[in-house]
Amino acid sequence: MPESIRWVIPFGVGGGTDVWARFFAPWLSEHIPGQPTIMIDNVPGGGSINGANLFAMRARTDGSEWLGTSASTQYPAMLGDRRVRYDYADWTPILATPTGGVVYAQPGLSDDADSALAALLEQPVMLAAQSHTGLELPVLIALDMLGVEVQAVSGLRSRGEGRLAFERGEADIDFQTTSAYLSNVAPLVESGRAVPLFSLGLLNDEGEIVRDPAFPDLPTFYEVYQELHGEAPSGPANEAFRKFFASGFTLQKLIMVPSDAPEALIETYREAARSFIDSETFEREADAQLGPYTPIVGDTVQQHLEDAMSLDDATHEWLVDWLETTHGARI
Repeated sequence: MPESIRWVIPFGVGGGTDVWARFFAPWLSEHIPGQPTIMIDNVPGGGSINGANLFAMRARTDGSEWLGTSASTQYPAMLGDRRVRYDYADWTPILATPTGGVVYAQPGLSDDADSALAALLEQPVMLAAQSHTGLELPVLIALDMLGVEVQAVSGLRSRGEGRLAFERGEADIDFQTTSAYLSNVAPLVESGRAVPLFSLGLLNDEGEIVRDPAFPDLPTFYEVYQELHGEAPSGPANEAFRKFFASGFTLQKLIMVPSDAPEALIETYREAARSFIDSETFEREADAQLGPYTPIVGDTVQQHLEDAMSLDDATHEWLVDWLETTHGARI
């Protein structure tokens, strides 16, 4: 058992993934036999690509080095970004933490979700985005599948800037992940300045999209689609949505180790995570940091990850064409 573990976080200090890692580090250290010291090593750059590339090239295979990844690490690998020098097939997951997301609209469209959605189908709407190929990607695909014509203006530095654009009336709709929605958007909803439309949902262990436990009263995108079209979604757009939703939300943040690390040690790390994730103390503290989501450990993560990262040629070709023709964006 290593006496210390270097946990590479390919983002800067104070960012979401850094805060996530620093929350988990003492829990993991305490429950791994021998209580190794877990040292966070921030290696930012390239939207996490730089740090992930270095880890892929240099990480020791004795289990003493971990990598923390996020959606912005997964998506470039799925899209075939030329800067990527890492392959998720070379890594094994220890633990994943999910998050959710909610799409909401201006109350000027209507003060209830059904009427607001009907209004969205009748006119082009503006969304302020960071990138067409970032965390907004499955949201843009979902809206397109519903029949909403979205003009996504990209280039923002954060989803927080997107919310501010919405608050200033510069965007008709917006999307935020669970933590940001609960802290910054829920007050807008309560004061009548935003109308929630749907959540993206949550992927369960069987691979089905179910209601998000953070938003049990909100329909999922799939429910809204079924209501509008009278059938379940299918085809390449749905395949693309499911892949990027899984890798960007259900598996938003991952602890990875080189696949050729000792199998017994990998299982020891997974067992350490299992030993605390269901405890009342962890659940209470995690709820404030991560939302009401239970971390996923072991084989279930592996199955979801292998499925999510396997973007077949037909789906990739559809996505390339859709991005260029619908949003003028190129991969």
